[in-house]
Amino acid sequence: MLSVLTNPDNILAVFVAVICFATIMTIVTPMMSRSTLETRLKSVSTRREELRRKSREALAGKAAASSSLRQKDAGLYKKVVDRLQLSRLLEDPKVVEKLAQAGFRGPRPVTTFYFFRFVLPFVFAAITGLYLFLINSFGLPAMTRVAFTVGGLTLGYYAPNVYITNVSQKRRESIVAAFPDALDLLLICVESGMSIEAAIQKVSQEIGGTSIELAEELTLLTAELSYLPERRQAYEGLARRTNHPGIRSVMTAMIQAERYGTPLGSALRVMAKENREMRLAGAEKTAAQLPAKLTVPMILFFLPVLFIVILGPAVIKVQDMMGHH
Repeated sequence: MLSVLTNPDNILAVFVAVICFATIMTIVTPMMSRSTLETRLKSVSTRREELRRKSREALAGKAAASSSLRQKDAGLYKKVVDRLQLSRLLEDPKVVEKLAQAGFRGPRPVTTFYFFRFVLPFVFAAITGLYLFLINSFGLPAMTRVAFTVGGLTLGYYAPNVYITNVSQKRRESIVAAFPDALDLLLICVESGMSIEAAIQKVSQEIGGTSIELAEELTLLTAELSYLPERRQAYEGLARRTNHPGIRSVMTAMIQAERYGTPLGSALRVMAKENREMRLAGAEKTAAQLPAKLTVPMILFFLPVLFIVILGPAVIKVQDMMGHH
């Protein structure tokens, strides 16, 4: 069994199979996946109804425990985190903000994050150590194998942060790509006489086909505008969750427009123009980076094939001539 597992040909075959499977899944998954717009908007609508119900309970004078707007978290992860006091041991003051930027809200994602941040280092270190010490050492000295095991421990500690960062970055890119169009729609709705809450709700329904994440954030903004004690908190919450300078500037302009009574339509028109220019500048920057990014793939993949196509017939002809002689 060990000889089969450590055979380089078998390892190479498994590696090629994994790459082929990943390629097929990458191509097939978008074709088979269904839109999750309705599900996610329904979850946000459910959250809004929950806020409304909790608000009514608070106004009715019920106990603070029953009128709390916070979700409850009870499960295995919660028990482990509380028993080991991981929230204090692995304390991260920005963990709630990071999870919100990735689309994870409530106490349960926080508990899950702390649980995996505690468990994954031991899992990665155990897998690395078992493979290097029991299955295949690759002829490495003992201290080198110990160093790789410690490296697996470190990788497991930072793996949850890397995952959250990647998810939040993809989410931010989706929101930023559709935000200028959403601003144009919001400007049209506001200038037609709709209130800001109704306009944001209408835009969230229309923009869902382009960006589900932005539709979710706008729907949540509508709920927060209705139930938070200060409207400024709702705008600042959207700016924190998206963590983008263009959206932050728009939220600041809307706060100032409500505070000082300035026309909201003119502010939205200026901000929509700035965000369109920002999106165009980002596209130009990406296009300018393409030649540098394509240099290595062209050297590795295009040039060898080109040389084979050009020089192949000449080499074959020379070999034929040498064979005849």
